[in-house]
Amino acid sequence: MKPSSFDRVAGVELADPALRDELERGLAEVEALLHREVQSEFQFLTETSLHLVDAGGKRFRPMFTLLAGQFGSGGSQDVVRAAAVVELIHLATLYHDDVMDEATMRRGAVSANARWDNTVAILTGDFLFAHASRLVADLGPEAVRIIATTFAELVTGQMRETLGPRHGADPVEHYLAVVAEKTGSLIATAGRYGAMFSGAGQPQTNALRRFGDVIGTAFQISDDIIDIASPAAESGKTPGTDLREGVKTLPMLYALADRGPAAERLTELLSEPLTDDALVAEALDLLRTSGGLERGMRNLHSYAEMARAELAVLPDCPAREALSSLTDYLVARTG
Repeated sequence: MKPSSFDRVAGVELADPALRDELERGLAEVEALLHREVQSEFQFLTETSLHLVDAGGKRFRPMFTLLAGQFGSGGSQDVVRAAAVVELIHLATLYHDDVMDEATMRRGAVSANARWDNTVAILTGDFLFAHASRLVADLGPEAVRIIATTFAELVTGQMRETLGPRHGADPVEHYLAVVAEKTGSLIATAGRYGAMFSGAGQPQTNALRRFGDVIGTAFQISDDIIDIASPAAESGKTPGTDLREGVKTLPMLYALADRGPAAERLTELLSEPLTDDALVAEALDLLRTSGGLERGMRNLHSYAEMARAELAVLPDCPAREALSSLTDYLVARTG
């Protein structure tokens, strides 16, 4: 009997024993490939690269790649290689993000930039990008073209976030564009890769790409809501993290668009990162009683419906049931 910890991974319920076994084997192969790929004759570079590889994480992107492969011939070596590519790229962006955000922790461990310095973190991220590029070259020119487009979207999203919305632009539209590029684009590529390298048909490949794009945004909106609405005892996270980091999330943007004294006070509070616990608590109280949370939930439900519409294109099978459970989970976890 498999350990219960693998019955649900990153929100995906794996109820079918055969699918669970195949995904467990596939993820083990991905993990082994990740460890082989980050080896360097320069031992220090191997150490810095393994820093985040060994820190764990949900491995959602490679798992989604493997799940998408179920709509074709299954987990071939090309699907495993593609799954490792998307995870290497994701890890590389984390090294770079931590430098830009001046983060000190990542996945429960000291971030690379804090443990060593910014230069080491940036170069390690570049090293992972290079190895992802080497792996994807073995998958053919179409795979290279797709990942190059994804690189461009990731950078565009980061640049868009860094500069902020243009004067007069809708901040909500800007925020959703950032999330689609920074998060949705790579998850969409994971779904596309899994389908195309398992020989799935074009309609299924397109549906899995679109599902990945939509579910990536839904993940972020769900996290936005939890950061405000859920007590630490329920979510396992400290509420108000975004407030402390000065990040204006979707429910905040909706709340700021309201009128009245509460919105005015929120505008004052959210003008800069909050470091005082009392001010964080005040802002959370205002956000929880504002219309921002309700509008954020409606938006999340809308994305969930879009995701379900893409799943309807796929044949009925355990992999589709697993992806459907993920969609349900993203809504349920905010309740």
